[in-house]
Amino acid sequence: MLSLCAFCVLWHAVLGQQQDDADNRQELVPAMFIFGDSLIDNGNNNQLASLAKANYYPYGIDFQGGATGRFSNGYTMVDTIVEVFEVFACAAELLGLPLIPAFSQASGDQVLHGVNYASAAAGILDVTGKNFVGRIPFNQQIQNFQTTLDQITANLGSADEVAKSIGKCIFFVGMGSNDYLNNYLMPNYQTRNQYDGQQYASLLVDQYSKQLTSLYNLGARKFALAGLGVMGCIPSILAQNDRGVCSDDVNKLVQPFNANVKTMIANLNTNLPGAKFTFIDIDRMFQELLSNYKSYGFSVADRGCCGIGKNRGQITCLPFQTPCPNRNEYVFWDAFHPTEAVNVIMGRRAFNGDQTMAYPLNIQQLATIGNQ
Repeated sequence: MLSLCAFCVLWHAVLGQQQDDADNRQELVPAMFIFGDSLIDNGNNNQLASLAKANYYPYGIDFQGGATGRFSNGYTMVDTIVEVFEVFACAAELLGLPLIPAFSQASGDQVLHGVNYASAAAGILDVTGKNFVGRIPFNQQIQNFQTTLDQITANLGSADEVAKSIGKCIFFVGMGSNDYLNNYLMPNYQTRNQYDGQQYASLLVDQYSKQLTSLYNLGARKFALAGLGVMGCIPSILAQNDRGVCSDDVNKLVQPFNANVKTMIANLNTNLPGAKFTFIDIDRMFQELLSNYKSYGFSVADRGCCGIGKNRGQITCLPFQTPCPNRNEYVFWDAFHPTEAVNVIMGRRAFNGDQTMAYPLNIQQLATIGNQ
């Protein structure tokens, strides 16, 4: 099948690639642009003066490129989605979607495949994550996308064609975790004294809506928004109580955020012409996985594969620390982040799951809608 987007045609022309085998292709999207935090960061913090880094062993122990800055032993969730594209849409080389490069490292023609702007410790609010010093908040990530857009337009020389093509790209956004873990729940922030849970969720989602509208105004049309997971069950929270059990208070705290995001999505789909927003229900995915982790082949769901302290949950992996050897049996890689094995499960559910996992569309449906 011939490329469905002008951007793909331009991309092939720039790279000097032939399309002799185009009839055997199914090109779902021209590119994917990624915004978020450490759950999907792939190296943007490496060169920052930041305490939130993962560019050292044992991070990346199971990743072909080694310790790239991913907060995982291997693939992140968005890496998995790219690989799912490979499974469902022929080889990634034919699709034009290799693993998406970090903004800090992408140059030249690399940006034509998409760019990852995610930054560990980043939040919807600029002040979130200040304990880690350097990080790239969502507002700055959006500005970085503007830089990429200007670069693409300058290189390809056709603003109208680029605008049409950007509208066919996937914009994956996963924000909000740090606004709770590294803001609201931190004792050196006054946020908790200023807002109750519902008020804070409203504050966050109001700002989130404005930021997503800014991306829309830059040409984005297809959005996949990842909700927040069961943060009360991560090792760093488990380590804070004597029983080592999930914190109902933390889990309930983030529920209004997910509810408000769903309402926001409905409003944006109604009020922004041509926009398609979908919700990736990370909370439901993780609850189902944690309730049945043994049926997925996991044996450990209450502590990290590496880290120190109770439940290996009091800090992330130390440099050159020896992690657990049976990483595929662990739900959590460190105090905050899932293992590659879990990321694969969540990525595939986001890509082709039913409406209990991705609503109103999964990423596969989102990618193909409007391309005919």
